[in-house]
Amino acid sequence: MQIVDYNKNAKPGEIITFGTYPQRADGADKTPIKWRVLQNSGSEMFLLSEYILDCKRYQGKSVDIKWRDCVDITWRDCDLRMWLNDEFYNTAFTVAEKEFIKTTHCTDMVEGSQDTEDKVFLLSVNEIKDISDKQGKDLRRAVGTDYAKTKKPDGCSLYVYDKTNKDNYIIRSGEEVGCSWWWLRTQGNKPTRAFFVGTSCSIRSYANVSAARYGVRPALKINHIL
Repeated sequence: MQIVDYNKNAKPGEIITFGTYPQRADGADKTPIKWRVLQNSGSEMFLLSEYILDCKRYQGKSVDIKWRDCVDITWRDCDLRMWLNDEFYNTAFTVAEKEFIKTTHCTDMVEGSQDTEDKVFLLSVNEIKDISDKQGKDLRRAVGTDYAKTKKPDGCSLYVYDKTNKDNYIIRSGEEVGCSWWWLRTQGNKPTRAFFVGTSCSIRSYANVSAARYGVRPALKINHIL
C-alpha cells in the first residue's frame, strides 16, 4: 500500500510499481510490475503495464487450437477477460493491493455488445488512440518480459520482431530488443477477430481471436485512498 501512497502524484507518462508477476523465463519469481501512468485525476490513476506480461489467446485455452479455429466472440465473453479478472488478478495482487483496484466500466467493444465491469482489462481502440495522441505513439511500442516470451503449456508463444525496421525495436538496458504485438479489447473487422497494436505502432483490426502469438498488457484503475 505504501507504493501507491508514495506515487500518488505521478504524472501521465511516468512509471510506478504495483503488484508482482513472474518476469523471468522460469516463472519462479515475483517481480514488481511496472505500470505507465495514463491519467491521474488526483483521486485515481489509470495504469497500463509497461511491458507485455504474458502471451494468451483472446479466446481458447487448448494447446490443440490453431489460429484458424476462431469463433465469434466479444470482450464480455472471451477467455482473456476471464483470465485477467481471475488468474492474473489473484496472482499479481495481494489482498491489501486489491483494496485499491477500482471496478472499471468498460465500453467501446462493438456495436450492440454489452458493457462490462472489470478489475483488470485491455485498452480499447478509442482509449489507445486518445492516450497515444496525448503521450505519443511510442506508448504503443512494447516488449515482452522473458516470461511472456516462453512457450506456454497451452501452446501460446509470443512473437518477437526480428526484421530490419527500427520502428519495431526498443532499447532496454542498452540492448536493442524486438517489440511484440498486443491485444486490444475491441472486436475486429469480423466477429471472429479482435484489434491489436502491431507493426510501427499501428492499430490493426484483423487478429483471429484464436491466434497464439499476441501479448497481454493489462490495464486497471487504482484509488489513491480507500
